[in-house]
Amino acid sequence: MERIALFIDGANVYAAAKRLGWNFDHRKILEHFAAQGRLYNAFYYTAVPMPIDDKQKRFTDALTYMGYTVRTRPLRESTDEHGDTSRRANLDVEIVTDLLTTADRYDTAVLLTGDGDFERPVEVLRARGKRVVVASIAEMTSYELRNAADEYVDFKDIRVHVERPGYRLPSEQRGHDRPADSRPFYVTAPLSDTDDR
Repeated sequence: MERIALFIDGANVYAAAKRLGWNFDHRKILEHFAAQGRLYNAFYYTAVPMPIDDKQKRFTDALTYMGYTVRTRPLRESTDEHGDTSRRANLDVEIVTDLLTTADRYDTAVLLTGDGDFERPVEVLRARGKRVVVASIAEMTSYELRNAADEYVDFKDIRVHVERPGYRLPSEQRGHDRPADSRPFYVTAPLSDTDDR
């Protein structure tokens, strides 16, 4: 059975949800991708304010109880020359570290981000015989990352499997949803027992 590891770039997924106008159910994301094989681990990467507020604490605790390994970094505030304040944190190093150091424990990495910074790590994983699936939305996915991956999954195509019902943004585009296939196109044929790694 294919061993799967899930790596979720929280900021990227949140930005995708805002663009799509509907929110993700992180338990459903876990179940959807885990159903394609045997889940090794699911990592979730997110920035948190310092000190952490109650809402963010409840969110990260909930992810942990769902089965995610949560990696956090503090949000850092900076002020530009115009006096505008921005808050940001970059978890790329944490994601790449986990992708590479745990590679012996999975056959397929499912990377939920569209960030082109991951192009080279994805190429390294594929050179080591790993399969890499990238999931995001087209307008937020770099050409380089999409080209480097084995498969690309558009969140719009799996909405029925991963949406948190009841959450909408006014900007939601009411398009035609693609019907759910019983077997997503990015799933490889099951390995036989003799091929189990």
